[in-house]
Amino acid sequence: MDAAVLRTLGKPPRCEPFPEPIPGDGEVIVHVRAAALKPVDKQMASGSHYASFRELPVVCGLDGVGNLDDGTRVFFAAPRRPHGAMAQRTVVARSRCWPLPDNVDDVSAAAIVNPGVSAWLTLLERAKLAKGDHVLVLGATGTTGRLAVQIAKLLGAGRVVAGGRDEMVLNTLQDLGADSTISLDQPSEKLVDAFTREAGEAGFNIIIDYLWGPPTEALLSAITRSDFAPALGRIRLVQAGESAGQAITLSAAVLRSSRLEILGSGSGSVASLDTLLDAYHQVLSRVANGALRIQTEAVPLTDVETAWERKSRARLVIIP
Repeated sequence: MDAAVLRTLGKPPRCEPFPEPIPGDGEVIVHVRAAALKPVDKQMASGSHYASFRELPVVCGLDGVGNLDDGTRVFFAAPRRPHGAMAQRTVVARSRCWPLPDNVDDVSAAAIVNPGVSAWLTLLERAKLAKGDHVLVLGATGTTGRLAVQIAKLLGAGRVVAGGRDEMVLNTLQDLGADSTISLDQPSEKLVDAFTREAGEAGFNIIIDYLWGPPTEALLSAITRSDFAPALGRIRLVQAGESAGQAITLSAAVLRSSRLEILGSGSGSVASLDTLLDAYHQVLSRVANGALRIQTEAVPLTDVETAWERKSRARLVIIP
């Protein structure tokens, strides 16, 4: 069979033959129909992710959409290594295959489940979003950030501010529910002023951060107070990505002068499988009724090497 085979960390995978998967106890063969190319796939292939591959060669792709031998159409996650989602066939635990609504197509399902469920859990489970909360999304012009803007509004946020680095996408975010936007492509001093202005007297209740690095440092400068007045309320900053930097300088003053709480959101922060499955069904039901939207672009598996290096505002989806 053909697959996106990674042989060297730091280089893109190539479409080439790979041994057929053989299922073990509790496992099934999935005939893959679509698998999204996500930032985490690239990070794992580069060796920069905490769960990066340790043994090569390996097939890339953490999840996707396909059919079981009996024809059941499913979304699947976590294929058994060295097999992956970007292949004609893969092998997965049956418990990690979940049915899909008939009115959600393969490409949309493959594209939206991972970022959509991530954004849903980040806002509802980690940040504990309550109706009326003021939310700031840092990195709102990325795929997951755009979904976070939409989901925050769907969950009842009172005000959503979207910060991003892609001006073209930033100009479209009010159509997705953003009440205001901040361009992050400006000098640090002006960026601090922009965060302060958008926070206003009430401040932000929730900050979802897909960037880290310099934009987060500018935000923390804006949050840091210079008086002894009591802070108005809790600020939950949820660290969910690092596309602008892997580390920040954190001043003690920001923690001592505010009610800032810093949390993480990732694979290790999901409370239970039931919580994950509920988010999965909630997201897909909103995709089915048109409440959640995502841009997609289908790419043949044979073109995975060039697609890997290409920048796109749409979520690329590999089609075997």
